[in-house]
Amino acid sequence: MAARNTIECQRGRKQAMSKLVDNLLGKLDQLKRKVMTDTETNNDIPIESSGNAEEKEEIVDSKGNKPTVASRKNVRKQGRPRRKNTKTTTKATSASNQKDTAKKPQKQQKVSMAAKSKKDTKKGEKEPVLKLLINAEEPEECRIALIEDGRVESFHVTTVVHEQTKGNIYKGRVTAIEPNLQVAFVDIGTGKNGFLPFSEIHPEYYTSDKAALKHWKDLNIQDVIKKGQEMLVQVVKEAAGTKGASVTTYLSLPGRFLVVMPGSDSHGISRKLEDEEERAKLRTMMNSLNIPDGIGYIIRTASKDITKTSLNKDLGYLLRLWNETKKRGQAVPSPALIYKDQNIIAKVLRDYYTPGIQEILVDTQESQKQVMDFLKLLPTKQRKTMVRLHQGSRPIFNQYAVEDQIEQIYQPVVKLPSGGSIVINPTEALVAIDVNSGRTAKDKNFNETIFLVNIEAAAELARQLRLRDLGGLIVVDFIDMRNARHIREVEKEVKASMKRDRAKVDISRISKFGLMQISRQKLGRPIEMGSYHVCEYCQGRGVTRSVETQSLSYLRRIQTGVTHKNVIGARCRMPVKVAQYLLNNKREELLEMEKNYGVQIRIEPAPEMTTADHQIEFIRAENGSDK
Repeated sequence: MAARNTIECQRGRKQAMSKLVDNLLGKLDQLKRKVMTDTETNNDIPIESSGNAEEKEEIVDSKGNKPTVASRKNVRKQGRPRRKNTKTTTKATSASNQKDTAKKPQKQQKVSMAAKSKKDTKKGEKEPVLKLLINAEEPEECRIALIEDGRVESFHVTTVVHEQTKGNIYKGRVTAIEPNLQVAFVDIGTGKNGFLPFSEIHPEYYTSDKAALKHWKDLNIQDVIKKGQEMLVQVVKEAAGTKGASVTTYLSLPGRFLVVMPGSDSHGISRKLEDEEERAKLRTMMNSLNIPDGIGYIIRTASKDITKTSLNKDLGYLLRLWNETKKRGQAVPSPALIYKDQNIIAKVLRDYYTPGIQEILVDTQESQKQVMDFLKLLPTKQRKTMVRLHQGSRPIFNQYAVEDQIEQIYQPVVKLPSGGSIVINPTEALVAIDVNSGRTAKDKNFNETIFLVNIEAAAELARQLRLRDLGGLIVVDFIDMRNARHIREVEKEVKASMKRDRAKVDISRISKFGLMQISRQKLGRPIEMGSYHVCEYCQGRGVTRSVETQSLSYLRRIQTGVTHKNVIGARCRMPVKVAQYLLNNKREELLEMEKNYGVQIRIEPAPEMTTADHQIEFIRAENGSDK
């Protein structure tokens, strides 16, 4: 009985399971038929564009309806083709073809919209207005300023007293050789000997032919260069203070599109020309030109979109110039000036002119003719600049509000728009720049205010370095920032602002002390050296001693001098204020010294003397006078 009951239970379970499976299969068949019906119904709807289909899909999802399995399968991801379903009808196939054809105009529409948006942004961005002002009305001084939207971005000046010598070629004679420094000093006829490192001496000047085959690091300068030897040298760095000009024997003659380097076999293209197609085009054009052996060249940035004819003209002019320079160097005795670089107008046009300059304004007809002659040498595409002669009653720099900006170049403090300032202090070894916050708004975030001041200082210091032509090591003390993102943004702003500089620049990161180090190449002497002199009162210190301190110092010197033997008197000539202070406030001390030492002290006011001048003369009994 137990076995029979067990068998009947198992049969009942099997029957229940079979009924359950049948019900599930039936429901599955119904679901399949429903899916097929929905698919055919959706495929019958014509598709106008994929954009409308996407909008429909977004509307369905926004209503909260759950998409079916088939609808999810029919959605094409990233334009990839899906496997064809054999159960779909012919209508579904035709509908999918309509989708493919509808996607193509959509892509074209997206590309056209992107291009249109780029054009709109370019139209929206206002191009800066560039003007070049040339003030050559006075024969003693010539000034050139490049202004962008009314703001001075570049300034150049030359005077009769301080003419620029950088780029000049001299025939010099070696006057001294320093083996410890591995340098030679060359007399070039300018009053100060030129500084010539061993690395800047061309092997053709070596006295030994075997030494010319070796690298200069493997040689000693005293073995291959002799005292009294003549050579052609070019100034690469202006003389400053007691130091003479730095010179080199590797000569270079710059033109508008090329820089020719005699005695070199190197060929190069400016790094600012980044387009590889443009670089390959220029390289091909130069290879097709007839360049003599032993002549190297560098293609300048201005050669962009240049023609072969213009390159050939510039090359021919530079080669003729080099032949004339070489002939003159062989004929004249040393020391002598062989080649003088172009005047400041031609030099600035050659190095700084760009087709983006809309207008050049001059105040003399001679300057206007010089500018017009320069523009005639350019290709037709680069002759869009208008040249105009300024004939107003006001000076040209005052007419365009440039004088005040030029005066700011010579000031140590530069104001920032947010209320802060930067203080620029050039020293003998480096240039120190300090960023000051000034007044900070109380209702604003302090960190954001500090960040704003540092950002403004980063852009302004790069501009001031260009205007003042400060080089060497530059240390910038930014205001301390706690946010690492702000520090990175300030570093990016400094690098972006320094890209406009023609000089070679190396920039470090901001240290934990808030200091940034910048190494900048000196393109010439500092701008203030040609217009300013050392103060005769303070001798360049910026401060002078007070009358009291100066009077006491002279009093101690008088007391020290009258204590010596055989001194019978002292004659002192001093500035008026110092003499009055001694006679009025130190009369008792002077009378006591005369009584104790038996001398006569005379103090004479000298109105012609400055505060730093004085003359103290001690009179001796036997030997006359001794200062």
